[in-house]
Amino acid sequence: MTAIAPVTLRGKYVTLEPLSLDHHDGLVAAASDGELWNLWYTSVPKPEAMREDIERRLDAQEAGTELSFTARLNDPATGEPGRVIGLTSYYAIDMEVPRLAIGATWNAASAHGTGTNPDSKKLLLEYAFDVVGCEVVEFHTHWMNAQSREAIARLGAKQDGVLRAHRRLANGTLRDTVVISILATEWPQVRSGLEYRLSKQR
Repeated sequence: MTAIAPVTLRGKYVTLEPLSLDHHDGLVAAASDGELWNLWYTSVPKPEAMREDIERRLDAQEAGTELSFTARLNDPATGEPGRVIGLTSYYAIDMEVPRLAIGATWNAASAHGTGTNPDSKKLLLEYAFDVVGCEVVEFHTHWMNAQSREAIARLGAKQDGVLRAHRRLANGTLRDTVVISILATEWPQVRSGLEYRLSKQR
C-alpha cells in the first residue's frame, strides 16, 4: 500500500498533472469551451469562481481528503502535454481499506469523443489499484447525467445503488447520486477493456 501523493500521470492522449493555481487560466478556457457551468447536473465553476474552486481543492489536498489533477491534451506528433482540457479528482480517500472515489471530472466540449476520458480513467485506475493498492474504486454521478453514467458503465464498473436526495446542488435541486464501483479483482478485466477501446481510438 502506497500513500496518495501528487504525481503526474501520462497516457496516450492525455497527461494528468497535480492541480495548481498556475492552471487557472487554462481551466477557465477549458470550461468556457462549451460553457460547461450551464450544465445543471454538473458542478463546473464559472470563470469568476475558478480560483476559489482551485483553492478549495488544494486545501482538501493538504487535509489528505482529495487529490485533483489538471488534464492536458497530448500533442499527437510528440506525445508532449499541450493545452488544458479539464479536471478530475480522487476524493473520499480512505487509506484504512484502502479505497477512494474518482470524480469531479469535466472536460472541454471539444475534447469529448477524442479518447481523453477513457485514457484519463485508465491512468487513474492504474495508479489507484497498482500503486496505491486500493481494494475498490467508486464513481458517483447524478442520476440525470446519462452521459456520465453510460461512460462509467462502459468501463465495466457495476452499480451499487442510488442515494436518493443525497445532495443539494447550487440551483437548489436535490441530487439522486448513483454509486458505481470497481473491485480490485475486477480491475484486470476492466483494464483489458480500456486498452482495447484505446487501441481502436483514432
